[in-house]
Amino acid sequence: MGSYLFDADGRRFLDLNCNFTTLIHGHAFGPVVEALTHQIRRGSCFANPTESEIELAELLCGRIPQVDRVRFVNTGTEAVLFAIKAARAFTGRSKIAKLEGAYHGAYDWVEVSQAATPDNWGDAIEPKSTAFYRGMPASVLDEVVVLRFNDVEGVRRLISSNAHDLAAVILDPMPSRGGLVAPKPEFMAAVQESARKNGILVIADEVLNLRQSFEGASARYGLVPDLITMGKIIGGGLPIGAVGGREDVMKVFDASAGRPLLPQGGTFSANPLSMTAGLAAMRHLDQAAFAHLEILGDIVRDGIRRAISARGAPLCVTGAASLFRIHPRAEIPNDYREVYPTPAGATLMKELTRFFAENGIILPQAAASISTPMTQPAAEFIVDVFAGFIDSHHDMLDAIEVRK
Repeated sequence: MGSYLFDADGRRFLDLNCNFTTLIHGHAFGPVVEALTHQIRRGSCFANPTESEIELAELLCGRIPQVDRVRFVNTGTEAVLFAIKAARAFTGRSKIAKLEGAYHGAYDWVEVSQAATPDNWGDAIEPKSTAFYRGMPASVLDEVVVLRFNDVEGVRRLISSNAHDLAAVILDPMPSRGGLVAPKPEFMAAVQESARKNGILVIADEVLNLRQSFEGASARYGLVPDLITMGKIIGGGLPIGAVGGREDVMKVFDASAGRPLLPQGGTFSANPLSMTAGLAAMRHLDQAAFAHLEILGDIVRDGIRRAISARGAPLCVTGAASLFRIHPRAEIPNDYREVYPTPAGATLMKELTRFFAENGIILPQAAASISTPMTQPAAEFIVDVFAGFIDSHHDMLDAIEVRK
C-alpha cells in the first residue's frame, strides 16, 4: 500500500494524512509487518521489560539530543501529561505556560486556549485562558499562562510576571494547529532565556514534529529543552508515547530507592508490539530517508508557491521537512490568530479538501505529511492538483479577504 489507500469501491488515494502524520513509512511497511508477525507469536504484553523496549530506548537516547533517559507510555497525550507532572514534581510549582491555539492532546491543562476564537481570546498583549469544553474547572484556567507564538516581548513579560508559580513552558517548535509556522530564532531564545533565568523547565512537544529531522524538531530550530515528548512515528503505526529528557529531571520517576517523586506506569506501556513496530520503523528512518523526505517536501512547497505566484491567488503555504499546510491568505501567518480563518477562508479550505479527494488525494486541513515510499512524480502530482484547484475556483478565491 505504501503512500496510497484504497476505499471500499477500489478507488486509490495518495494519503497525505498518514493517520495524522504517524505513518512516516506509509501503510503496511514491510519491515514493521515482518517484525510484528514475529513478535505476536512470542507474546503481546508482559509485566516486565522486554529487549525491544531497551533497544528502542537506546535508539532514542542515542539519536535525540537532550534525551538522557526515556519512559514509554501509550499515547502522545500521556507523554505530555507525564512531562508536565515531572516538571511539577521537579520544581515544586504547579502552573504551566503554553502557546495559544497549540494542540498537546487531551489533558485539561494543555487544552486551555486550544480552540480560542476572536470572540474570547482577549487582548493580544495578554491572551485570556479560554475553556476548551463546557464545565472545564475554573481552577485549571487559573493555572495556565497563555503565550502567543513568535511574540518575543510577550513571552519575556508573561514568563517573568508568573515566574514564581511556573513549573514549565510547553511548546511545539512548529505547532500544526498554529499553522506550521516556522519559529523565529529570537522567539526560541526568549523562551529559553526567560525560563532558565527563573528555574522553569522547557518542554518540547515533538509528538508530531519529531519527524522534522533525524534528531527531531528542537535540534532543527535551536531549542534545548529539559524534557521532550514523543509519539506517532516512534511507534511504527501502533499506539505509543514517550517522555525523555535530562537525567536529573527524569530521576523524578526513579523508584530504585523507594517511592519516586512521581510514580508512573501503565498496563500496556512499553508493550512489546508497539516497541517492536517502533524499533523497526525508526531503524529504517535513517539520514537517507530524511534527505528523501526533505527533497519531496521542497518539491511540494516550492511547486505550490510557484502555482500561487503565477496565478496571483490569495493563498500561501507553510511547513518544513515532510510537512506542509495551505492557508487561505496571501501572507505567511505569524501565529494562531493570523492562522484563524475568515468564514470565506474556512469554506475555501473545505472545498480544497473535497477537490483533492475528487482527484485522488487525501489532504488534511492542518498538517499534510509526506511518507518515505512517496515518489517525485507523486509530489509533482500534488502540485498539479493544487494548480487545477486555483484554475477552477476563481469565484471562491475572489471572495477571500486579502489579509496581511
